[in-house]
Amino acid sequence: MIYDKPVRSTANPSPLRRAGSIRRTSSLDVTWPNGSVDLRRFEGRSRDVIKGADGADSVRAEARLSADLDFDRKIIAISADPAPPQLQQLIGQKGGGHLRVFMRDLLPDLIAQAHPLYLLLDDISGTSLVSNWGWSQWGEDWLAKMQGVTGAVNMAEMLAERTNVCWGFQPGFSSHDPDTRISDHIAADGKELRNPADPDGWHAFPVSEGVSFRRARRIDVWREADAVRVEASFQDSAPRPDGGRAALHEYILHVALDPVTRVIASLEAEPRVLPFRECPGAIANAKALVGTPMDAIREAVLERLRGPAGCTHLNDALRSLADVPQLVAALDAQAVATA
Repeated sequence: MIYDKPVRSTANPSPLRRAGSIRRTSSLDVTWPNGSVDLRRFEGRSRDVIKGADGADSVRAEARLSADLDFDRKIIAISADPAPPQLQQLIGQKGGGHLRVFMRDLLPDLIAQAHPLYLLLDDISGTSLVSNWGWSQWGEDWLAKMQGVTGAVNMAEMLAERTNVCWGFQPGFSSHDPDTRISDHIAADGKELRNPADPDGWHAFPVSEGVSFRRARRIDVWREADAVRVEASFQDSAPRPDGGRAALHEYILHVALDPVTRVIASLEAEPRVLPFRECPGAIANAKALVGTPMDAIREAVLERLRGPAGCTHLNDALRSLADVPQLVAALDAQAVATA
């Protein structure tokens, strides 16, 4: 699937929550406390809230995270609430696939609990890769700031190194055009996540001024007669100096699970904002996950949607659904307790 032009239409604000549903929200907000690109601060928030059949809210779990990373994506300081005893072993680790493998082995209890803190930690890798784009909304010299740390950058060589890293970076695609890569026009209006008719539908975001970046996720889960339904959203965005937010990536996922086995019965990925017109082509491959048990989706994405078979950001959105079975269990338990 190659569009005539890139998709540029956010789905925000978020939909109203349904009675008898559970919503997970998470965000990683990135700032540059020294005013230079060599140090980034990551402030994470995540929360699971059940809206009962009577409309009352109850919190299943919540988490906070703070981490400092250097320009090379290495963690130099980290804290969290709750704070696993192994957390400080992440210092010195570098964002990327290796970090995710390291955390999987280091923090199995968080995975077993389906704790929202693990999603924040898992998102460090992807967010550290793209967050410097936030500078692009605050001046034409943003690439020069990056080069001030890394030295002179040969754009052609940098793009060549990313060939086939994902669907959108295949040879001959528009992502390999340096003018397209640095253009302000690759962003869209991201609007506001929070719905004014449901102000408690999102956790509170950290307050920041100036250059920043946010990766935000929403996962809604509810039961219907024939299926467990999931709607999930993913957005990368940054504030603009004149107000509002620019969005770089945004997907909506619509998933149905077998109500007993939690196997994926249907999956539709909806592109809302993507930088290049070829990017939506990865969506068709995501259907290969139909028939996968939802609690195995992290491994299945890595096996079936690696490299040019997948989209880096779509893959992250899909992997974030691994905790859905435990969210369903929490929803069911709350329904029994209040019956």
